[in-house]
Amino acid sequence: MAEKLGFFLGCIMPMRYPGIESATREVLKELGVELADLEGASCCPAPGVMRSFDQDTWLAIGARNLAIAQEMGVDILTICNGCYDTLFETAHKLNNDLEALARINKILKQVGIEYKGKTQVRHFVEYLANEIDIDAIKSKVKENGDKKMKAAVFYGCHFLKPSTIKKIDNPERPRIFDDIVEALGVESIEYKDKGSCCGAGGGVRARSPDVALKMTKENLVNMQDAGADFIVDCCPFCHLQFDVGQAELKEFQIPVLHLMQLMAMKFGLDKDKLGLEAHRTPVKL
Repeated sequence: MAEKLGFFLGCIMPMRYPGIESATREVLKELGVELADLEGASCCPAPGVMRSFDQDTWLAIGARNLAIAQEMGVDILTICNGCYDTLFETAHKLNNDLEALARINKILKQVGIEYKGKTQVRHFVEYLANEIDIDAIKSKVKENGDKKMKAAVFYGCHFLKPSTIKKIDNPERPRIFDDIVEALGVESIEYKDKGSCCGAGGGVRARSPDVALKMTKENLVNMQDAGADFIVDCCPFCHLQFDVGQAELKEFQIPVLHLMQLMAMKFGLDKDKLGLEAHRTPVKL
């Protein structure tokens, strides 16, 4: 039995794709991982926006979330690249910079909180690969279908980088996500510019939606040209951009699944708990 982990929901998943949360809870329960709800947790906050305007505010809000987990005696598990980046980098900064820790704790003192630098932050993909084991995942697969499906695995921007501190995999030629997908009986295909941005990050979707959609379209063309049956992502914000972006572009119909939804499907879990009806791009696999 794996240790209990604090489940950090973030913003996009509970607001737009609650089926990802449901799938996550079902899959991790199947794998023996116990989740604890982080009551009172807020937005991470988003790394590409708030950090650019006021780093101490960004650090203080992130540290407050870390302190909630600290008081519960759990480490944090995130299923979102942006949340992972903020919380991981905040923990790394404050665990290694005593001056910054003192400065941020002075801010947190106003709300009666102190962060002591004891919370670890895990991204669910690296946690699955390093703590659960690929063979354990393979053993849970019950549904393979009539043909081997081809997936365009999408890593996104904030999962592996900055690689100098995250040290998860080769940031230019990663395999950690692909290996999990292939353990589910799905072929992970290669496609042009696989390591690019979905288009939404850094506030681009909100500020310049036309630019965001141009980047999304380039990804979709590359995936389609490579013969992808569907897209599998590891971040609800990338998920939103590919799902809603296709509805906005009106040129593509490539189903989009978060890895936890794909795992739930392959584990033979209740499909009514996957929230696929919330997708703008129909999922027909």
